[in-house]
Amino acid sequence: MYRLLLPALLALSPLVHAERLSIERIYADPDLNGPSPRALKIAPDGTRVGFLRGREDDQNQLDLWQYDVAAGTMQRLVDSAALGEHRELSDAEKARRERERIAQLKGIVSYRWSPDSRKLLFSVDERLWLYDLDGKPGANLRALTPQGFEVNDAKVSPRGGFVSFVSRQNLYVIDLERNLNYQLTHDGNGTVHNGEAEFVAQEEMDRPTGYWWAPDDSAIAFERYDEAKVDEVERTEVYADHSATVRQRYPAAGRPNVSVRLGVVAPRGGRTHWVDLGHDTDIYLARVDWLPDGKRLSFQRESRNQRVLDLVVADLATQRQTTVLSETSPTWVNLHDDLRWLKNEDAFVWASERDGHKHLYVFGLDGRLRRALTRGTWDVDKLLAIDEKGGAAYFAANRDDPLQAQVYAARLDGSEADRARRISEGDGWHDAVFGDNATAWVDTYSDPRTPPQVSLRKPDGSRIAWIEQNELKAGHPYWPYRDSLVEPAFGHLAGEDGQDLYYRVYKPLGYEEGKRYPVFMTYYGGPGRQYVNRAWGAHFEQYMAQHGYVVFALDNRGTPRRGRRFSDAIFRQLGKAEVADQLAGVAWLKAQPWVDAQRIGIFGWSYGGYQTLMLLAKAPAAFAAGVAVAPVTDWSLYDTHYTERYLDAPQTNAQGYVASDVLHWLDGLPADKLLLVHGMADDNVLFSNSTKLMAALQQRGVPFRLMTYPGAKHGLSTPALKKHVYAMIAAYFDEKLAHAQAMASPPAPTAAAAAAR
Repeated sequence: MYRLLLPALLALSPLVHAERLSIERIYADPDLNGPSPRALKIAPDGTRVGFLRGREDDQNQLDLWQYDVAAGTMQRLVDSAALGEHRELSDAEKARRERERIAQLKGIVSYRWSPDSRKLLFSVDERLWLYDLDGKPGANLRALTPQGFEVNDAKVSPRGGFVSFVSRQNLYVIDLERNLNYQLTHDGNGTVHNGEAEFVAQEEMDRPTGYWWAPDDSAIAFERYDEAKVDEVERTEVYADHSATVRQRYPAAGRPNVSVRLGVVAPRGGRTHWVDLGHDTDIYLARVDWLPDGKRLSFQRESRNQRVLDLVVADLATQRQTTVLSETSPTWVNLHDDLRWLKNEDAFVWASERDGHKHLYVFGLDGRLRRALTRGTWDVDKLLAIDEKGGAAYFAANRDDPLQAQVYAARLDGSEADRARRISEGDGWHDAVFGDNATAWVDTYSDPRTPPQVSLRKPDGSRIAWIEQNELKAGHPYWPYRDSLVEPAFGHLAGEDGQDLYYRVYKPLGYEEGKRYPVFMTYYGGPGRQYVNRAWGAHFEQYMAQHGYVVFALDNRGTPRRGRRFSDAIFRQLGKAEVADQLAGVAWLKAQPWVDAQRIGIFGWSYGGYQTLMLLAKAPAAFAAGVAVAPVTDWSLYDTHYTERYLDAPQTNAQGYVASDVLHWLDGLPADKLLLVHGMADDNVLFSNSTKLMAALQQRGVPFRLMTYPGAKHGLSTPALKKHVYAMIAAYFDEKLAHAQAMASPPAPTAAAAAAR
């Protein structure tokens, strides 16, 4: 009932007494989203759900919690602050957290269940701990490594006999029964790394790990990479009180990648067996998976140009290899984590975009297609679980609405390929985590009016219990701002090629007919991220809407979840289709009677920052101002796997690189319309992208504004930096847009005034 009444209440309320968001509050404690659990994992026996939760006084300090299904109770198992040594993390761990976008988090940032569901493995400040649910209070924690011993990527073996981890570029194993430690590799040093994923695997291939346990604990497959041939980039990281010269191995587009090998070793050491990855050494080791028998190992080998992906099965006893499947594309093949080897059939489930949309299929080990599990003009997001006994496959997809994520079930025999059953409840966005054998799943649901709600569900979707209902009621952190909540409208418009472009728009709080309002236009616009969706969040957009702005976002071609025709429009030239689509959005805005066409400002971060620069340079008259945070300006400075996927190598598409670079279009970039922002220790989009832009603009005599952040990485991840950068952005648009022309009547408080409070 509350949901149904909310829009009406907002429309009728006088708004004078409604409390508006402030930037200070958005990034303060407690978290505005409410008590939202992270890293939800169902114990293998299904009796408990583990999760991480931020503290009331520090949302970024995570503790380990459990939900007991039978008892219906939640309990904090480990207070991370009591275990923390507060020591500096290693460079490897800092880099890993930056790659996984968790650089702002501290305490317990990840954990794993043991196979018997009685223990949990985690680290605090890189010291490894094992928590025993059956242990006596005060004696249920066991330190597995000494203080000061670097630990990364720790895992419990599938049968629970061992714990493994990477330290100082080598792979280690702890035999829990014998209480013995084994160092499995010894040559990790300098440019050689064992058991780790290389930079582009972590950053661009969504592969954070570099080793894989056999299902019977008999062996470990591991990656060994040597980055000796990768160019060293010398960059200066500028901090508040010092500067550091960093020599980073960075594989820029068109330049050499790491050399990769795949080894297999026993958990107590011994001779390493090396798997033949093929005659072409300039490849990507995309994925590694064991088959259920523990005797065969599969790996996915991606060509350097990313147009061929081979799935290879290696029999370790006979050393015989079979390429069971090859995916090809005239543009690029997208990687995924949707491979499942079946136990009751000599076959596997695999995702493919061969018909223009991502769908699930069953292939035999002979490589022949046996049947499709899903079909239609929509996209599977990911395979969530396989229940062979029940004959079902569970997956997330956008079948009902491109702006939603829902959970579905389909028969493994292919009989429901055209009519998969939706099992998630509520329109909006569902993130699902399934337990072993798909006996239960955890659903994290939200929509633009509902903060994330976490529930435990049966396979048919019916609710077993709330883990965190997180109702927006008195006592919730967002409750004081509920009457100022501006509900967005969603729609679509036609792009230049006729495809639908979906948008989200907020009218200003207290909107009045007859007024024309300034526009805060924002986007990501690049591959891999859908920006416009029916989910909770977008607090800064909400903030700008509450302080006098129309807020508009549109997903252009090149963004995901819309099929290959939509995504492939950017192939071999970036910043063309994206700009055309965003300008279609501008044309739509200018046609609205409540928009002041002379006061449209644009903002983007990372790829969105690149898009801001391209829009300002290619269509300067359309915008009054723009903010670009951490933008790529020269694609030859960005990494191999990402850049070559969309642009090919510079050696084969030189003109495409020129046309895609911001620097090529700078003669069109207007004076005094740009605020450029960059972290001075960014190791993803290197700071040199912005220094090249600065120098080029200065040579042309084009004035612009600049804010740099000493010591900050790509995400400007600390609360203090977030508050500073967003307050500055709000103030910049107030100056350029809100104060540029008087409104017909006094406006709502400006964003800058609210940020200053």
